[in-house]
Amino acid sequence: MKAIQRNLPALFLFVAVLLLWEGAVALFAIQRFLLPSPSVIAVAFMDNIDRLIHIGWFTTKEALGGFAIGCSAGILVALATSRWTVASETLMPFAIAANSVPIIAFAPILNNWFGVDNPFSKMMIVAVIVFFPMMINTVRGLTAIDPTMLELMRSYGASERAILRKVRLPNALPYMFSAFKVAATLSMIGAVVSEYFGGNRSALGVFITQEAAQFRFQNAWSAIIVACMIGLTFYLVVLLIERLTIPWHSSVRNT
Repeated sequence: MKAIQRNLPALFLFVAVLLLWEGAVALFAIQRFLLPSPSVIAVAFMDNIDRLIHIGWFTTKEALGGFAIGCSAGILVALATSRWTVASETLMPFAIAANSVPIIAFAPILNNWFGVDNPFSKMMIVAVIVFFPMMINTVRGLTAIDPTMLELMRSYGASERAILRKVRLPNALPYMFSAFKVAATLSMIGAVVSEYFGGNRSALGVFITQEAAQFRFQNAWSAIIVACMIGLTFYLVVLLIERLTIPWHSSVRNT
């Protein structure tokens, strides 16, 4: 009940925006190729629902694959950089450099390496996007430890592996889930944007560009809605896993 009350303002705002959008299109006679009304988009969505589900699932697999690759690599690099100074000095500059390069620079290169129609090229683009936030948050969680806890563990003669398992990883979990939630939304954005540079016809990004090129903007908007729904679902799944995994943390207990 509290969750419903907490989300009511957002729901009212969403409905108000849709009504204002519909009214503005009708009042100012905005052409459909500039901005279709929500009702027109809804009709296009229902007319293309089967195809949208198919292409949505295709892009979702790319996003999930890139999410898994990027987050796994980020965690592994974070473990190395937090444990060994040499690894930190060696890997951190490359990670920062990779994060500073925009996706539009990576997409053509990876498409050339793996093939435009190969979903793995899109997965790698997503992996590059989610890698940096995953690595930075994990490093912070592994290193932001109360010194007294480390002193206590070492006074008991605990090995570095035991300290990692019983102190560092539990402390890092909230930071990691924050990164997972960011990566969940970024992965869908990365997958769709990477498809703008070419890809399989059964992909959301390709569908959006093709429909927009033919001035069927209501169909393009319906595909954007599918991408938003998938991204939101992905985020909620990560949020649910967080609540089941770290119910003891204040960020979960206070929600």
